[in-house]
This record gives sequence, C-alpha cells and structure tokens, in this order.
Amino acid sequence: MKAWMYIPECADGSYYTGSTKNLMRRFAQHQSGEGANHTKKHLPVKLVYFEEFVRIDHAFFREKQVQRSSRSKKEALILSQHHRLHELAECKNESHFGNKNGGFDSAQPPFLPPQVPVDPAKPPLDSSQPPFSPPQVPVDPAKPPLDSAKSAFLSALPKGD
Repeated sequence: MKAWMYIPECADGSYYTGSTKNLMRRFAQHQSGEGANHTKKHLPVKLVYFEEFVRIDHAFFREKQVQRSSRSKKEALILSQHHRLHELAECKNESHFGNKNGGFDSAQPPFLPPQVPVDPAKPPLDSSQPPFSPPQVPVDPAKPPLDSAKSAFLSALPKGD
C-alpha cells in the first residue's frame, strides 16, 4: 500500500508537513477546512511537494524529519535543490566548532592558570621538598596493625561450603 509525506503551502506562506495513506483525500480535507488546525486557520492551501513511500511508518518518519527542518531547507526540498541541503544543514552558530580554528573545545574560553599573588615578604617555596607532608601518626604498640586486625576478623567468620 502506498503512503505519502506531503507539504502544502498555506495562504500566509507558511508550510505544513504531514503524512497519509491517501494523498488526494487528505489534501481535499485540508482544502475544505477539515484537515489540521494549522491549515484550517490559513486557507487556502496548495500542494507544493510530496514523496511516495511503500509503508506509512516510513512516510511518518520522513514527515518528522522534514518538520524539524528549517524553512530554507524545506524550500530547497520543494524546489528540488538537493545540492543545497548539505550546505543548509551545516551549523552556522558563532560558537560552532567549525567556525573556530581550535577544534572541538574552541568554544570554551582559553585555559588560564589561576594567578597567585606573590608576597615579597615570604621566601619562595623550596622546590626540592614536597609541597605537602602528611601528619605523622603515632603508632600504639598495644594495638595490632590494621592488616592483622582485618585478618583476625576474616578468620572469625564462619566458613562456607
């Protein structure tokens, strides 16, 4: 059974995108004001584009693709200017990576390490010593080390089969 994705142009110049199993009946519904709300409010409509499909789900999928398209892409499709579709699909945002010289992360501001104010009264750090030393914890000989406590705990567990 045939199915269709179609684009009618409304009286105000807007486009509607739909899909159907019977293109002529559906277009007549749009023309008589029985179609979608958008076309009903912008009569009359004229059929400017359609594509034929073998299955309705394919036509519906294509309808959703075209609905997401910009007006300029729909017009290129209607005018059979397929060579323009790739160009129109490119992102034109200022922050898009293709519009910068730096690649993917070029939309991000350049990384600048934090500026640490220098106090002339303090001597500079000695680079031969580590910047941080963990505090020394006194060892209590009466307490067993953690590893032996863990071993004792595990040995006290019942043995499984």
